[in-house]
Amino acid sequence: MTTADLPRTDRKTAHLRDRITLGSGSLIALVLLLAAVAATTTYRSDSEDKASGKPAFDAAKYAAGTYEPKVVPALEKNAVDIATLHKAIAADPEAAGKKYGHRPGTGPYSYAVTVTGTAGAAENGLLRLTVPGLAKTRVSVQVGPAINGTALRDAAGFIAFGQFTNQVEYADAATALNTAMKDKVLKAFDPAAVRGKQVTVVGAMTPLTADVLTLTPVSIEAAS
Repeated sequence: MTTADLPRTDRKTAHLRDRITLGSGSLIALVLLLAAVAATTTYRSDSEDKASGKPAFDAAKYAAGTYEPKVVPALEKNAVDIATLHKAIAADPEAAGKKYGHRPGTGPYSYAVTVTGTAGAAENGLLRLTVPGLAKTRVSVQVGPAINGTALRDAAGFIAFGQFTNQVEYADAATALNTAMKDKVLKAFDPAAVRGKQVTVVGAMTPLTADVLTLTPVSIEAAS
């Protein structure tokens, strides 16, 4: 006999019983699901996470093991004369980047560079250089106290985002290299003492145009 064959009162009772049965089945299924989740879930305290997790990024330690041992030699080895680079960028920025530079992802190219020019006055953290053949180009060297950009990191050619846990560490690495450079190069450098003299600079730059070239130095040598 089907539910439709029952008297009206009995049909209501049967429908109610079916709904209760289905509801009970759903409830039982939910309880079983929650029990399974609880059985397969591992709870850990904050102290356990810290003990087993990756150590926090140590910027100072990274700079000590990377700036002088690796970054400086890489830039010195691959430094291209700034006049040659300027000509290449002016002619074809993309071709110049592929030939001489490095870049993270699709960002601007960064270059290892060397330049010799006459030092001018230092203003707003930049030491102007007058470079033969680049009279219409603004060439400057960052001399602090603030050192901006990520040129040292990006021009080195061997430092990639994938070596770090996240974007914060990647940015901290660039800052750490700038800080190390300030301690090794700029701490004892007096811009006023080289004004009017020939200086040779090796460093890195990330130019947005061929007309404004700003170097972050790893060495500054004045002619005697």
